[in-house]
Amino acid sequence: MATDDRVLVTVILHHDQSMNMEEILDYAKKTGFYRDLPPEGTEVVSWVVAMSYGFIIQFLVEPGAMRNLNRYMEAKAWGAWTYECYPSYDFKAIAEKLKKDHA
Repeated sequence: MATDDRVLVTVILHHDQSMNMEEILDYAKKTGFYRDLPPEGTEVVSWVVAMSYGFIIQFLVEPGAMRNLNRYMEAKAWGAWTYECYPSYDFKAIAEKLKKDHA
């Protein structure tokens, strides 16, 4: 999934459990979270909801844009979500090969 010029980054946003959904949506509207996603130099690859937890979003990020992604989350997500960020890679093909090799 990652290319020579971009890095795959997995971002996990855990809903602030002290807020209800309406409050989270109001916060996201106030900060422009949905309107401005993705930040410059990034591309959304996957965005799923983990029920009762929050979002798991994968981005392809230009190496020089890592700061943009971090500042985006600090400015627009903090307050409604806690934020975790992990450089990552697609393991599916490797897992399939391991399964075949160990059969």
